[in-house]
Amino acid sequence: MLLFKDTKGSLAELNEKPFKLEKEIQTLFEKNIEAITRLYLVKSEFTIKSNRIDTLAFDADSQSFVIIEYKRSQNYSVVDQGVSYLNLMLEYKAEFIVEYNETRPKALKRSDVDWTQSKIIFVSPSFNDFQRQSSNFKDLAIELWEIKQFENDVVVINPIKKSKSAPSLKQIQKDDSSDISKVIQQTKVYTEEEHLQGKPDETAELYETFKNAVLNLGSDLDIKPKKQEIGFTAKGKIFADVCILKNSLKFWINLKRGQLDDPKKLARDVSSIGHWGNGDYEIIVSDTANLEYVMSLIKQAINK
Repeated sequence: MLLFKDTKGSLAELNEKPFKLEKEIQTLFEKNIEAITRLYLVKSEFTIKSNRIDTLAFDADSQSFVIIEYKRSQNYSVVDQGVSYLNLMLEYKAEFIVEYNETRPKALKRSDVDWTQSKIIFVSPSFNDFQRQSSNFKDLAIELWEIKQFENDVVVINPIKKSKSAPSLKQIQKDDSSDISKVIQQTKVYTEEEHLQGKPDETAELYETFKNAVLNLGSDLDIKPKKQEIGFTAKGKIFADVCILKNSLKFWINLKRGQLDDPKKLARDVSSIGHWGNGDYEIIVSDTANLEYVMSLIKQAINK
């Protein structure tokens, strides 16, 4: 990656400033964890059963715990350590909940947590090809995030996406008693394909049309498949969700009641009833007749 500073039309390249210690990465990341990841910090240096976890965080969107580990070198196995820590979490769930309740303002019960969406994030200035390839399985709850700092106080953070053709570990894992098999059985990485499974072709086509329209509303927009719905994100924050029904799509717009400008009154106020997605407004579509108008509603939530 090449970064430049524009000085009156003349570009000067910014040089990378290597991190001297892993602790530098950890301190920077934890201090800005909500801005970077949209996660809540639970505990720094969380020790359990003689294991020290760098950062314990919580994902309010998926109601799940996230372990974050920081590395400055490439001489380690992300899969071995990741699987070990995930197994540790799933074996000692009570300890994680106790730690959360001692540090966060709102108490958490074991039943409040979706343990299937537990995951671990490795943060490092770079990852080698073996680390990228060994973690590139669609059902492995391990993510790699690159972090680099440059001159002029510039920091670049890049979550590495798994490839669209990433295989399933279930296809190659034969030993059901292994640590990695236990993790696969107890965690779940959700995908678009699973949300579309069993849906009519017309509904799948409708979803693709609306998905592409949403992603074209701005730059760096992405999707985040979850258990019941698929989130649309801007800089990691969900601004809308969609649930794929049999013959229609149900959208939620992540705005509080009274914040949406909806002259056609197409959106339903769901602020006082239970619902899956984020926000207080719900829209159901079964065709593309109001596509542009729906996009104008969803766009209002992107920068909020």
